[in-house]
Amino acid sequence: MTATATDIEQAAGVLRDGGLVALPTETVYGLAANAEDPAAVARIFQVKGRPPSHPLIVHIADAQQLDDWVAEVPAAARLLAERFWPGPLTLVLRRGDRVPLEATGGLETVAVRVPDHPVARALLSAFGGGVTAPSANRFGSVSPTTADHVRAELGNAVDLILDGGSCLVGVESTIVDVTGEMPSILRPGGVTREGLEAVLGHPVAVPSTSGVRVPGQHPSHYAPRARVVLVEPEKVVAEAEAAGEAGHQVGVLLPSSLADLEVKAHAVVALPGAPDAYAHGLYGFLRELDRQGCDLIVASLPAEEGLGLAIANRLRRAAGPRGSV
Repeated sequence: MTATATDIEQAAGVLRDGGLVALPTETVYGLAANAEDPAAVARIFQVKGRPPSHPLIVHIADAQQLDDWVAEVPAAARLLAERFWPGPLTLVLRRGDRVPLEATGGLETVAVRVPDHPVARALLSAFGGGVTAPSANRFGSVSPTTADHVRAELGNAVDLILDGGSCLVGVESTIVDVTGEMPSILRPGGVTREGLEAVLGHPVAVPSTSGVRVPGQHPSHYAPRARVVLVEPEKVVAEAEAAGEAGHQVGVLLPSSLADLEVKAHAVVALPGAPDAYAHGLYGFLRELDRQGCDLIVASLPAEEGLGLAIANRLRRAAGPRGSV
């Protein structure tokens, strides 16, 4: 059921009182707190089990508010905001005085975006300020794309959950650092590299490491309970069947190119061929294989172009070493 105007007004009151609200965005559900309330921001870290050094994204109602939250807005940032906001793009800029260091992990940079979801935008308008809103799940686990996912994982730790249906994009926002001479992608996401390059008129780097801390950089992140193993697409079936013979309850993310093959496995998810449909369903697929009792998931990386870059990033993190979380 979609949140009503009454629900949104109630949620705005919860934020003003220092509480936590789970809100839908076009990417994933976020765990929101008043961005200017250090105590409320601290609750986010506590509920998620998130290290306090990991910065949060400040969500604002529209691009016109950007100057209220940052120290300066370079021309490239203004251009990207005009083109992609509201939408799944986060800009890293110099922190303004309005942003407490608790929200930035102690950094002098702040990540900001304008979400493109009617419920999120209505809440931001009713609240009248900005909110910090990382994904509404335990740190390192699969991000939630429905209100039921939030309820199952965080339960009563959230003061209010706004239901806005299933998230349209399904993977987090693209994070772009615009503090240097050339913008660079620190986390691939819902805005593609190709889209950014078309607007900026030059190539955009995706560095493997960065001196700027942003969400989603842990080696293990977006991870289901089952261990994830990545292989070449043509080896998915053989790897899955060998793991099954070794005693694993195997789940398979079966590439669309192999849709005609039969796979002996505990559970199989036939992946859609369209990248936007794959991104939309990715976290739900991982949660479903967990629900079916899989202890190992065999998958392959898609072509790293368009939304495939973000999907590949999430799968690599999901397959990362668990001891690093």
